[in-house]
Amino acid sequence: MAGAGIMDLVAGKAVVIFSKSSCCMSYTVESLIRNFGANPTIYELDQVSNGRQIERALLQLPGCQQSTPAVFIGQQFIGGNKEVNSLHLRNELVPLLISARAIWI
Repeated sequence: MAGAGIMDLVAGKAVVIFSKSSCCMSYTVESLIRNFGANPTIYELDQVSNGRQIERALLQLPGCQQSTPAVFIGQQFIGGNKEVNSLHLRNELVPLLISARAIWI
């Protein structure tokens, strides 16, 4: 699965989080986004049959330092925990979620 395969998984979805069920950072990012009222699509890479293949494809994305969490908002790769929290601290996360139609305010 290449980057195009990843884009197929995020197509048409406002927020997608690639996660692992045992990853506390994935849980933190998911909780933060849900607290704003968004309902992200979650792919638990340790619970889907092609999880390792997806993980390898994620690591090929420009700027992807680790495979989980990998967050897409409005079909754009945002990054992981650090990038999402950085957006939040700069008050840029909510406007991004609104523009992606993940939340309405």
